Amino acid sequence: MIVELIKQNEQTTSNWSGGTTTQIAIYPKDAIYSEKNFMWRLSSARVDLEESTFTSLPGIWRLIMVLEGEMKLEHTGHHSVYLKPFEQDSFSGDWTTTSLGKVRDFNLMMAEGCSGELMAIEIKEKTSSKMTIHNPNPDRYSKMTSAFYCVVGKLSITIDDTDIYELTQGDLLLLSPNKYPENLSITIANTGNSQAYIIKADIKYY
Repeated sequence: MIVELIKQNEQTTSNWSGGTTTQIAIYPKDAIYSEKNFMWRLSSARVDLEESTFTSLPGIWRLIMVLEGEMKLEHTGHHSVYLKPFEQDSFSGDWTTTSLGKVRDFNLMMAEGCSGELMAIEIKEKTSSKMTIHNPNPDRYSKMTSAFYCVVGKLSITIDDTDIYELTQGDLLLLSPNKYPENLSITIANTGNSQAYIIKADIKYY
């Protein structure tokens, strides 16, 4: 299994037309976002304008989840949706998308050949959550990465009751099993003094 802890201060922030975006992780690691040569990318953005138009990303499927604030997304010729914190939407980067509202959000971008999902997990003070990670479709997808992004709070993540990783706000833990079938037991514990939230992203690819 490959494990990578990416601390907040190791991430790169840049400007876009509506605010700032922080690249949290990209695969392959040597891929360059501006060249669109990635399989998948995780990022967090701040939308500072009341109304903005998303960057066109042909060939990319997008999942977006609001972390702070509220936002309306309007996909011209498709659908519109109003998102509150920890609600999400998925759409094609080919679409013309306008956002209304100032927010902080979490993004998963995927090229053809990838499939993914996002889930928000609330961990109350002095509690923990247990789960198992596995690839449900290894015949179709030979690789899988599970990402855990600490939105707020202080957390510890234990893998198979042995390896422990500490996360604070903005940190990301990536887990990529080497072979299948392989089930990983994960325990996420709130080690802080207040409510914590984590985003779990599961990405399958080949």
